[in-house]
Order: sequence, then C-alpha cells, then structure tokens
Amino acid sequence: MTANDDIPYLSEETLAGLGITTQDVIESIETMIAGCEEGSVWSAPKAVIQPGDGRYMMAALAASDIPALLAVKMVMLNPRNSDRQLPQINGLVTVINSDTGLPVAILDGNWITAVRTPGLSAVAASRMARKDSSVVAFVGSGVQAHSHLTAFAEMFPLEKVRVFGRGQANIDSLCELAESLSLSPSRCASGEEAVRPADLVVTSVTYSAEMVPFLDARNLKPGVFAAITDLAAPWIKDSFSAFDQITIDDLAQEEALPKKLVAPQYVSGDLSGLVFGKFRGRNKPDDRNAFIFRGHALGDLALSALALQKSGIGGTEPT
Repeated sequence: MTANDDIPYLSEETLAGLGITTQDVIESIETMIAGCEEGSVWSAPKAVIQPGDGRYMMAALAASDIPALLAVKMVMLNPRNSDRQLPQINGLVTVINSDTGLPVAILDGNWITAVRTPGLSAVAASRMARKDSSVVAFVGSGVQAHSHLTAFAEMFPLEKVRVFGRGQANIDSLCELAESLSLSPSRCASGEEAVRPADLVVTSVTYSAEMVPFLDARNLKPGVFAAITDLAAPWIKDSFSAFDQITIDDLAQEEALPKKLVAPQYVSGDLSGLVFGKFRGRNKPDDRNAFIFRGHALGDLALSALALQKSGIGGTEPT
C-alpha cells in the first residue's frame, strides 16, 4: 500500500448493521476450530499486562490461511473510565493479510467482544446444555448479559429470565430486553437467589482483583449449564468439584498461563475437543456442566472474518 491508501474502519454501528446471527457466529467459530485441527489456522496465548492500579491490558492473536487473515485484538479495562463517562472496557481489532502483511481493516473491538463471547458460549451450550432449558439466570447485567440473552433466546425455549447485578440501569435494560423477547424477567436480591432454579447460568461480572467470590456451584440445580465469562472471579473455586463436566476454551493457552482458571483435575477438555467429539458434552440429563473461559483468539478471528465477508471488504486472498 501507499501512504495515501485508506484502511477501512468498521465501527460498532456498522458491525451491528451487518445482520450477523448467532448461527452465523457458531458456524464461523466452528470453521476456525476445524482449520486449527487441519493446520491452516493458528492462535497464540493471550498476553496480559496488569500494572497494579486496576488496569487490565490484553492482546490476543490468531491467523488463518483461508481466508488470509491475521487478527490482533487489543483490550483495555480501566475502572476509572466510569468517572470519565466512558465504558470501562474498550478495544480494537487490527486485521492484516496473513500472506502479504498488508492491512485489511480495523474493527471496533467492543462489538467483536460483545458478539464473539456469546458465540463461544453458544458453541459449548449447543453440546453441553439441556435442549429444554427454559430458565436463564444472569449474574452481571451489562453488555455480555444482553448479548448472551439474545443468543440463548435463539437457541433455547426460554420462558424466564432471572437477573442479579449492581447497576440499576443495566438491570432495567436487561429486563426490558427480556420483555421485548416475550420472556418474564425477575430481579433477584442475590446471586444465589438468581442461579438456584436456573437451567442456564451466565456470569459476566466485571473483573476486579479485589473481588471476594460469592457464587457456589454446589447450589446449582441438576441439569444446569453455566457459561462463565468473567475469569470465574465471582465463583468459589473449591465448589467447581460440583460440576460433572467443565470445558475450557483452549488447553494450550491455559497450560501457557501461570494462573489457572480451573484446577486441571476438573477439566474435561477444551472447545476443540468438544466440537470434534473427543468427549461428550453431556453424559446424563442431571449433569451439572460448565464452560469456563478466558476468551479464545480464534473467536475474535472468526467474527472478524465473518464481518469482513458480510461487509464485502477484500484483500484476504493469498497471492
């Protein structure tokens, strides 16, 4: 490229207008997982910087040969952003051609994270949750709660939504979304009250190093599926023995990181193993199952590739 060439930027508004469905996201993620098994898609463990002042800085990298894309997502979490009237979490995805190295596009990272995370949950839930799940509980009522509700409402015969969160505006917004989907919302006084009767549980509490765990997996009903998107920060780790099966997003990434999300003896396998049938997602109707994940770079790549395809942006063919 030359210095005068413009790099396309896909804003949150543009990405939201592409009409991408939950099924689109599931299929794109599973395609990337298949490519990883075949040796044409690759990802690296997350890189994280925590300066010790509450900030959390992260970068994730994944690449594919078909389409020829290399995506890097950079995310910053800063609790002080609330005082600046900004979202606590912001980020970008930069995409270059994985053959030529030339730039392809820049995408809004907040939208990519908001949509790819429930996409990963949906891939796991399609194999680990009961098909007749009708009650979903949310601990945390922000962006991820909203996007998970939208995704799960497409997948399951939902009837009731139980909500526990901190911000009243977010709680009200999530309940309004539930009503717009013809579901019955309930505001709960505690996390335990929210999750006890639920068939599906989603936790998306904003990460904080000072958080005291308050959710106990032993209080979950038989047959439950939990999508744990928040580094398992609100969960009592010893209680994970109550799950019959736990899937994580990537065994190689988890092995490379010093602080484990889950004690290794509780882990059945990762998302790739689940998709390729290396273990069963659900063995018995009453099993308690969980997907506990950091966020997989393949998910960011999959959604970026899907968004570029839907928007008609070229520059991804190998030469």
